[in-house]
Amino acid sequence: MKFILAKKEGMTRIYGEDGLARAGTLLLAGPVTMTQVKTKDGADKYAAVQVGFGTRKSKNVGKAVLGHTKGKGFEAIREFRTEDAAEVGATMDVSVFAVGDTVAVSGLSKGRGFAGVVKRYNFKGGRRSHGQKHSEREAGSIGGSGGRAGGRVAKGIRMAGRMGTDRVTVKNLKVLAVDKEAGTLIVSGAVPGARGTLIEVVA
Repeated sequence: MKFILAKKEGMTRIYGEDGLARAGTLLLAGPVTMTQVKTKDGADKYAAVQVGFGTRKSKNVGKAVLGHTKGKGFEAIREFRTEDAAEVGATMDVSVFAVGDTVAVSGLSKGRGFAGVVKRYNFKGGRRSHGQKHSEREAGSIGGSGGRAGGRVAKGIRMAGRMGTDRVTVKNLKVLAVDKEAGTLIVSGAVPGARGTLIEVVA
């Protein structure tokens, strides 16, 4: 299993050997350091590898985390389920990936704040005619009478509310380019989140 943590740098285009331009996302990836190895025979009862990414000042890291990471301040710590052999303190960089690999990319989507139903759920809004006023982006009736909900608001009905900052996973993206010296990775298509978002890449 291949995996790494990265930061989203932005979108770009890359030309293939066939001369066609393909959209891709540039990721500043790794290196990551193994901070813990869990095994099925151990206390955790499952196999996984915990890795740390980036650097952070020790004064901004809790004592419990510093003790766990042997005094190193990591910007982010994530865990990946794998049974592959690993050793605490070992590092991994983008060289584990190759052009053509199929990867799944996960990250937090952009935060949109409090959004209405038109933006959040693609409602078309109310009609602009026949005496209606100020109803262009309203949700419409939410109660229902008699049948569907018995005159109450049903659970799960779509309404205005907080939108974004959800964990999103995009699967079946292709690795278009790998630069070990620069520590960058280009994957096809769009990746969730804004610039600087922490991204998990798993092959």
